[in-house]
Amino acid sequence: MSYTEWKDKTAAFKTIDVRGIQGNFFQGIKKQAMQLLAGNGLEIIQNFDPIPLYEVMEGLGYEHFTEQKGTAEFHAYFYRTEVKQEEKDIPMRPAALTNMPLIDEKLGNIAVNFWDLTWNDENRYLPYETRLLLSLTNAVGAGRMRQATRELVKAYIHGLDSAALDDVFELLAWNQGIGYFSSEIGPSTLFAAYKTIKNMEKQGKERGEICEMLKEKFGEKNPDVKV
Repeated sequence: MSYTEWKDKTAAFKTIDVRGIQGNFFQGIKKQAMQLLAGNGLEIIQNFDPIPLYEVMEGLGYEHFTEQKGTAEFHAYFYRTEVKQEEKDIPMRPAALTNMPLIDEKLGNIAVNFWDLTWNDENRYLPYETRLLLSLTNAVGAGRMRQATRELVKAYIHGLDSAALDDVFELLAWNQGIGYFSSEIGPSTLFAAYKTIKNMEKQGKERGEICEMLKEKFGEKNPDVKV
């Protein structure tokens, strides 16, 4: 369907204004979206183009149309054409981007478009999981273990083989030095997530169960991981 076919129904959509809301509100919107029947929709108002929401909603059977009504006012309309389950549930959407409009509303729009270019642009050459590993190692080098943990969890849930993580940590030990690795990386939340994966795999746990454990222990509820 095209927007013109359901445009007249948008007046009946439930409106959710998330301007100024900090933190991860994606799950709340997703929960409401999952409860709607086909033929219904939501209107989301945000300071910037809510690009991170599009993939989530498409996975649930929604089409979208976004209209900019002001310098920092975007109205995204989501119409459910079919009821389906999200094919992939990648946690840790970029909730930190919601902090940018507090500094400057134009900065919020620039930040979300930069994020979209970096992670979603079809012209990117390296596979998604490879870019996550590069981001992980860059984060470790900058001392940002919070970000590094998030990238590890996303990479594994996306389908990365844990053998690739073995290589990453070996290279970290080589490049950072065993002393730094022992005192900073070993006790970190990052390495704890890695050990969770390896230990559960040795126990013969299914990948789905490991992913659920990662989301539970190293998701937004963990104060050392959330943004």
